[in-house]
Amino acid sequence: MTDQKRDRGKSNSKALALVANASAGLFGVQIVWGLQGVATSRVFQSLGAEMADLPLLWIAAPVTGLLVHPVVGWLSDRTRGRFGRRRPYIALGALMTAAAMVLMGCAGSLSTAVLALWLLTLSVNVAMQPMRALVADLVGKEDLNRAYALQVLFIGAGAIFASCLPWLLTRLTSSSAQGLDVGPSWRLAFLVGAVVFLAAVTWTLARTREAGSSHADVVQGVTIEECRLRPGLWVAAGVAVAAVAAILDVRREVYLLAGVLALYGVLQRAVFIRGRRDPSRPLTGVLGIVASIAAMPVIMRRLAMVQFFTWFALFTLWVYAVPSIAAHQYGNARPGSPVYEAAADWVGVLFGVQDAVAIGAAMFLPWFVRKIGGARCHAACLAIGALCFASMSLVPGGGMLVLPWAGVGLAWASILSAPYAIVAAASPADRVGVNLGVHNIFLVLPQLVGASLLGVVVQRVFEGRMHLVLPLAGLSFFIAAVLALRLRSDSLAVRFRALP
Repeated sequence: MTDQKRDRGKSNSKALALVANASAGLFGVQIVWGLQGVATSRVFQSLGAEMADLPLLWIAAPVTGLLVHPVVGWLSDRTRGRFGRRRPYIALGALMTAAAMVLMGCAGSLSTAVLALWLLTLSVNVAMQPMRALVADLVGKEDLNRAYALQVLFIGAGAIFASCLPWLLTRLTSSSAQGLDVGPSWRLAFLVGAVVFLAAVTWTLARTREAGSSHADVVQGVTIEECRLRPGLWVAAGVAVAAVAAILDVRREVYLLAGVLALYGVLQRAVFIRGRRDPSRPLTGVLGIVASIAAMPVIMRRLAMVQFFTWFALFTLWVYAVPSIAAHQYGNARPGSPVYEAAADWVGVLFGVQDAVAIGAAMFLPWFVRKIGGARCHAACLAIGALCFASMSLVPGGGMLVLPWAGVGLAWASILSAPYAIVAAASPADRVGVNLGVHNIFLVLPQLVGASLLGVVVQRVFEGRMHLVLPLAGLSFFIAAVLALRLRSDSLAVRFRALP
């Protein structure tokens, strides 16, 4: 018995090291997302962008994610060679991301900063999506929840580093932004972040090996019999959105959302026509990706609705956290002023608090899942996050925001682990990459909706009253919490296990 326990301990340690090496790159990836989250609105406003233009300028993130995630997932599932399926895309995305971070750090005009954001979101998505699939390739399905919970530690550590880096550099260099220029601490933060990002991804590439594969292993793809196609419904939805936009005379980015919906309906129609000719032949290329979306397992369809409202709230927080806190807790400070810069620095620290709490929560969430079930645990975390979002506008001072931000950190821990384990467990081995990519559509689609509608809501509905924006995010989180109850514990396929 002692020998069995010793062998089990060695096996667990080996699996833990395997997942840790594969997840190290996510430490770097989260540095990129963290800097983007706490810096982008600040950089844009400092370079002259208006408040109403922020969602449109942020639209790079959802658009690139909408395209990149399923494409890279589909391609990596089918890539064969001695370097593995995922690692070539991770390496390419890493080099592109580092270059984009340098460009963002050197941006001296709004147009350059917008270009840098597009390149940055495109490239970091290329690197990130295969990293998520890599972990699913390396561990068994019974270990998926434990593996993705471990990833939260690396993601949280990277986010803390990114959130606090500009604040720390400001104090080290004794500098702050003046006028309408970007402070030197932000330029340096992106340059330092690029170096650390490359080091983290290099560690993953150097310490992780994928099993060899050959062309004999090529996946067969999705057939028409597996798809649920409703092309007319999607085209009608796109036309309806465009018609409402025209009647209300709203901003032009709403038409982009309408176009995405209609295009998906047209592609579904193409899948139907192609599949009708030869129902048994797998669909490939763009039609194969569309077919993979239409062939999602039931649990992924339910999860998609939860993720939609979850990530709409998160996008709202990322875009409006700095201007909302500056307006409500810092006396409506002018962008570029010392007070505004102090508010932005403090928001960065608050994001660090959020991620620190997520790291701690990831260690204990498996215990709660065993007690109350996966669906109830995820729903409870989202509900706590909803209450904390709503309370942010009631807090009178910036220092007291630590408490509600900590509550959002608890929800963040569950968001970063539970959904990915659900998708990976529900996916056949030859569709892990594409299904994780399809799942990410429902992370970026709500961001596209937010980029299209938030500017209209803030200016027309809220009439510029920024203290109402974060409670809107709370409402979205609450809807997600209710929908999460439909993710029954018995449909999660695998159970959370405590980290060793």
